[in-house]
Amino acid sequence: MNPAKLRIALIGPLPPPSGGMANQTRQLAGLLTQEGVSVELVQVNAPYRPSWVGHIKGLRAVFRLLPYFFHLWRAAGRADLFHIMANSGWSWHLYAAPAIWFAKLRGRAVVVNYRGGEADEFFSRAFTWVKPSLNRSDVIVVPSGFLEQVFAKRGFATCIVPNIVNLEHFSAGDAARANAPHILVARNLEPLYDNASALRAFAIIRQQHPGARMTIAGTGPDRSALEALAQELKLTDAVTFAGRVENSEMPPLYQTAHIALNPSLADNMPISILEALASGVPVVSTDVGGVPFLVEDEKTALLVPPRNPERMAEAMLRLLHDQLLRERLVQTGLEHARRFAWESVRGKLFSAYAMALGGSTWASTPEVR
Repeated sequence: MNPAKLRIALIGPLPPPSGGMANQTRQLAGLLTQEGVSVELVQVNAPYRPSWVGHIKGLRAVFRLLPYFFHLWRAAGRADLFHIMANSGWSWHLYAAPAIWFAKLRGRAVVVNYRGGEADEFFSRAFTWVKPSLNRSDVIVVPSGFLEQVFAKRGFATCIVPNIVNLEHFSAGDAARANAPHILVARNLEPLYDNASALRAFAIIRQQHPGARMTIAGTGPDRSALEALAQELKLTDAVTFAGRVENSEMPPLYQTAHIALNPSLADNMPISILEALASGVPVVSTDVGGVPFLVEDEKTALLVPPRNPERMAEAMLRLLHDQLLRERLVQTGLEHARRFAWESVRGKLFSAYAMALGGSTWASTPEVR
């Protein structure tokens, strides 16, 4: 395949807000363009025009969907292939599924890049509605073995194309980590990510390390409740709610962190874990969803049960007190992160494109019962 002759419509969200899929969409657009691919971005979360429409429920959906559908139709007339960044819930129904149908109505190849740790639950509820659109996809791409299994249970084959980490952007550096322990949580402030357990675990850390501090980088509806919990736990002076942090501003934050904590209740392949590993920061994460497919307990990270602040704190204290363990996890983490550089992922992605354009059908296999 000659990338310079390829025309792709890339459908997905862009920051803000900053999140895994939005950052991956933006990064992928840039990397494909550098390869000579003609990329047309179709943004699913484009700003409302006029801006006041965004405050009116119902009306705002119309003002976003109609321009989105128009853009999809026009892009389908210009592109060879639709690369659709997809996840669960209403995002699938409103954005991903229509993109598949628009592309197929105009005879275009479709690669569905499905993401997110809630896929199994979503499919259990809504697969009757999801399946007809998936059947019209040429290739289904997932970033992890976890999602590969979720799709296989329902008779759909996938190919794994991992998330991408810019190793020039995120790199190791230990000079700034000589001070009191700094714990970094880079997840949005939503119930799914259980930042409350992270705060409770940090309260335990503070009993042994009174000078320790925590930064929570993310936005979301739980901020007020989490600030109240931090006050209740007497952590107000030690916890920084950094709000939305641009992806370009994350590397310096990792450079100051001793530990990256991922407390989520469901997950697939969190890019924040990969960014931490690439920055030489050891990771403590819950062992949910696709995380055990991404990192190996005691080898590239320490994994703990969800909703268990005591176990989170125990794992973090091990890293703070056992220098040999820390050094081992940092080294294996750096080596592991190289597997997610563009140079390692590029060939897998272009193979998926070639398969979709060649007319091979990956979408349907005999259903597993």
